Amino acid sequence: MAKIIKSGPARKNTYFTKEGLDATKTELEFLKKTKRVEVADRIQRARDLGDLAENAEYEAALDEQALVEKKIDDIEIVLRSAKVIANSETGSEIVVIGSTVRVEMDGEIDEFTIVGKVEANPSKKKISNESPVGSALLGARKGEEVEVATPIVRYKAKVLDIK
Repeated sequence: MAKIIKSGPARKNTYFTKEGLDATKTELEFLKKTKRVEVADRIQRARDLGDLAENAEYEAALDEQALVEKKIDDIEIVLRSAKVIANSETGSEIVVIGSTVRVEMDGEIDEFTIVGKVEANPSKKKISNESPVGSALLGARKGEEVEVATPIVRYKAKVLDIK
């Protein structure tokens, strides 16, 4: 009789630009080598104050330690499914992850770079490939108009330029 081996859910790739992957690895290194040590020192100082039952500093340090460890775990999970989008994969013919796109939406012209969800930072004009705008633009060509659908509204975006 054949043995059936169940595997976990298929892991979805997490896309990065090279710069984004480097920054994420740097953050992980900082959390492991610097932040962990700082929090451990803070916990030790709070312990030295005595009575842990009513020590707010100790409780706060433990909470911070839990947050740091969770962040480390989250980053390690993301890095296991990391896929770097090489410069050769980005071009000016179609919109792909890593493309910088100039678009016209509702009479306004805007420019942003499409990145993986971990790198997304709208204030720096970096939008996720999984966002409504990012996913609508993937695969579009210069001059093409795409429909962006959000839970609230639908609108058109015209691709003016791809870098």
